[in-house]
Amino acid sequence: MRFRPPRPASTHDLDPVTSPEPPESMRAAVIDGVGAPTVLHEAELPVPAPVLSELLVRIVAAGVNPIDAKTRGGAGVSGAIHEFPQALGFDFSGVVVKAPYESHAFPPGTPVFGTVPFPRSGGSYAEYAVVPSLSVARKPTSLSHVEAAGVPLAALTAWGLVVETARAHEGQRMLIHAGSGGVGHFAVQFAAYFGAHVTATGSAHNASWLRELGASVVIDYTTSRFEEVVSEVDVVIDLVGNVHDQTGTRSLGVLRKGGLIVVVPTGSWPGYADAAREAGVRATGYKVIPDGGALATIGRLLDSGAVQVYIDKVYPLADAAAAHAELEQGHTRGKIVLRVSDD
Repeated sequence: MRFRPPRPASTHDLDPVTSPEPPESMRAAVIDGVGAPTVLHEAELPVPAPVLSELLVRIVAAGVNPIDAKTRGGAGVSGAIHEFPQALGFDFSGVVVKAPYESHAFPPGTPVFGTVPFPRSGGSYAEYAVVPSLSVARKPTSLSHVEAAGVPLAALTAWGLVVETARAHEGQRMLIHAGSGGVGHFAVQFAAYFGAHVTATGSAHNASWLRELGASVVIDYTTSRFEEVVSEVDVVIDLVGNVHDQTGTRSLGVLRKGGLIVVVPTGSWPGYADAAREAGVRATGYKVIPDGGALATIGRLLDSGAVQVYIDKVYPLADAAAAHAELEQGHTRGKIVLRVSDD
């Protein structure tokens, strides 16, 4: 077959979509130091300038995650914050304002969602952010910006746990702790989508919803000991660790020999690897990777209806402190989102 060279780009293809110049300053929810939720307050910061392959994005909504609250409280990634005031936040949905060059895959005006490289740069609790091109994907057309902002960090974490690390497949038996949380509700859906038999722990209030998401068995952790209900599972996705009732340690006993436990809150259980080895099972921690390609795949699953995101509550940017206080109560179903600006 004769090689046919690609069609040359026309002038129309290379014309950038015009976008208004951003202002010099922006609203942001910042901290001047670590502490309780009340340290979060609104302030004016300079609008950041993108360099090289970075995008400048006008943020419409930002997801609120447990890592945000841990960082604000002095744990998480707070040790990497070198100056204050600092806007918090990792994930967002918004619109590209500046792209690296005219024919870039995400020209100005493109609705995108993704993660910012906080704390190496400013967080997403702000009206604008600079974002690496490889950390974003086009926003799913079926989702609003508020819905899309609840996806990136939680869904990418769940994808990495269930698909890339546990390699979910038909017939696999998987136990997912905290199935109704931000990461958990995506993990349940991904595991079920790829054919795994899912058992999830959660409250009685969320039991029917977890079954709708794909869990075959739901264990009410307030009334039952999961080790009395399940055994010989292939994989445990541990989103709790030993911070509550030695959940991580107890999980080792329900794994088959050679099974795998994936521990997310490793700080609550520093000896997990040794404990797993003694129990005859495998163990690994996990840190999320801001992969725009994986996020695009997740976006297609969302648009197809195979996966859904649940937004529990939406707060305005000025009420970021209240959003953190709500998150720290520990009973959030799905995600909490900050509305930063109008669509």
